[in-house]
Amino acid sequence: MKSTVPNILPAPPSALRGGLTSLALPTLLSSLGSSITNVSLPTLAQVFGASFQDVQWVVIAYLLAITTLIVGVGRLGDIISRRTLLLAGLSLFMLASLGCAVAPTIWWLIAARVAQGLGGAVMMAITLALVGETISKDKVGRAMGLLGTLSAVGTALGPTLGGVLIAGFGWQSIFLINLPLGGVALFCVYRYLPQTDPQQVTKQGGFDFVGMALLGLTLALFSLAMTLGHGHFGSLNSLLLLGTAVAACAFVWVEKKVASPLVQLALLLQPILSCGLLTNMLVSTVIMTSFVVGPFYLAYGLELAPQQVGLVMSAGPLIAALAGVPSGYLVDRFGAPQMISLGLLGVCLGALALSMMSATQGVLGYILPICLITAGYALFQAANNTAVIKQVGIERRGVASGLLNLARNLGFIIGASAMGGIFALASAASDIRLGSTAGLQLTYLVAAVLAALGLLLALWSQFYRKGQPVIQE
Repeated sequence: MKSTVPNILPAPPSALRGGLTSLALPTLLSSLGSSITNVSLPTLAQVFGASFQDVQWVVIAYLLAITTLIVGVGRLGDIISRRTLLLAGLSLFMLASLGCAVAPTIWWLIAARVAQGLGGAVMMAITLALVGETISKDKVGRAMGLLGTLSAVGTALGPTLGGVLIAGFGWQSIFLINLPLGGVALFCVYRYLPQTDPQQVTKQGGFDFVGMALLGLTLALFSLAMTLGHGHFGSLNSLLLLGTAVAACAFVWVEKKVASPLVQLALLLQPILSCGLLTNMLVSTVIMTSFVVGPFYLAYGLELAPQQVGLVMSAGPLIAALAGVPSGYLVDRFGAPQMISLGLLGVCLGALALSMMSATQGVLGYILPICLITAGYALFQAANNTAVIKQVGIERRGVASGLLNLARNLGFIIGASAMGGIFALASAASDIRLGSTAGLQLTYLVAAVLAALGLLLALWSQFYRKGQPVIQE
């Protein structure tokens, strides 16, 4: 089936700025939704009289909803107008935020966070897909870099903004802040993003609800297997992984049978796309390592105060925010394949440097490799997202965007569980200072191997990419 030519934003700078703002604000909101609640957990536990295990689900529910639903909503965006779906996702996110703010019980709050996660999944998947549909080809890399910057800003700003809002206006304010921000985003999307004409909507047939349910079940079971037990892998985790395998097999069987599958299995077998997704997951695993390992090494290995730990930990998101737009420019200037390899090389070298770290090198010895890793990650993300979205035809950009976000989230989940387990195992020493240093070295050695594997995949993909057509229906 031939894809139609999408509406490209007109040349005037005001229209381009409006279109970019329409894509950037939902990205910022979905990122804030994930990071702003972490600082509120002690307050929420006290307000609702909830245990630590229960209140953790305020964070987990949001991430789990995004992870399980993002491919499905991306596919839905391939069937109906992406602009309409983005407006619906923003509206749901705002309504769910209001539901969070008025929650009378912890379980009401958790349920509202699930709904908020559905809205966040729509915003994440659809904004990425809309870049290829509404931004001219020569500016796609810069748009991807901007979205990466806003995502990093949301991650970095969330804890600080959350703390200020809770101290000044109460815990409800961390959810109510989404209402004015969401209102501005709604206006920009309605005003600046072009409506897809009926004749431009690709006729894809029905929506694969069974496939979406099975994929959601597969991802939910896998996510729970990786997160339950807090680093200790027991019989429950094994049972959940077994359930994951069964659900995954059922999903593959259904996708082979239905006329209009949620995910075309042939799409996943396409080497360029599959390499992009696998590399994205590997690099995300490496990035999560710094969030899991960093606080323990800084606190116990370098003996920093909590305030100092927080300041050092903010270096990574700050570099990501600063590097996003320049990374996009480099992608547009020199091409995505070359920048993918360069970004992965930076991640690999930074991880290798941390694997040789000692406490005598101090804070600066830790920050410099982290900055190299983060800058490399920003360049990789802008380039990889650009390459995948350009490679896939317009009628499959929604599901491709969902798969990109899914690969990243799975990498984060695996990184938090597996890399945290490696660090805990290697840090088992009588002297916690020596143990945490040994844990850092081994964990980042594994991270360097993962980054090197990603680099090899990217180099192989570059050779394969030459002369390959865009993936169509």
